[in-house]
Amino acid sequence: MDVEQDNSFKSVLHKVIIAITLLWLIKTTELVMGWDFSGYSVFPRDFSGLTGLMFGPMLHSSFEHLFYNTSALLVLATALFYEYPRSAKQVFLIIYFGSGLGVWLFARESHHLGASGLTHGMMFFLFIVGVIRRDKPAMAISMIVFFLYGSMIWTVLPTEEHISFESHLFGALAGAICAVVYRHKDPKPPEKKYSWELEDEEHIDGEGRT
Repeated sequence: MDVEQDNSFKSVLHKVIIAITLLWLIKTTELVMGWDFSGYSVFPRDFSGLTGLMFGPMLHSSFEHLFYNTSALLVLATALFYEYPRSAKQVFLIIYFGSGLGVWLFARESHHLGASGLTHGMMFFLFIVGVIRRDKPAMAISMIVFFLYGSMIWTVLPTEEHISFESHLFGALAGAICAVVYRHKDPKPPEKKYSWELEDEEHIDGEGRT
């Protein structure tokens, strides 16, 4: 099936909601069963901590932590997969694993978990790629996500000790790199021609182009 055929807004939103629901089920299971999944998070420079590259973004320290990420995941993932259907999967995976790898290589020795690296990566991608492409839909989404989540720019710096700014930083870097690399993968929509523009073109054709 062609990517565009299954890229209606409703379809994309439905898939994003299912993914977010899974995160809530994981946290609920952890609470109800009295389990602690933090051992599956990223722990820098420890080979056992590499499992966090896969599972870390799915885990959260508390429901408050998860709730904070939920709205950002809903908006940013929907915007990414709806507006950039050809590049979204690659961008998502690069941010997902790239942010975790950066944390594993360079971050403080602590358990790093949560989807914040992913949300920062998607925000930086959507903002920067819109600025680079300069087509109207991309620029509109760029401005919307910056208006809603522009404060993420400051959270790539160390603020509070218990917050993994490293996840934010490496997620943002991965998103910025993806914006440059994948800026042309999704074709730009055809520009709308207004009646007065068509009349001008016909007038020039009639007189002859120079």
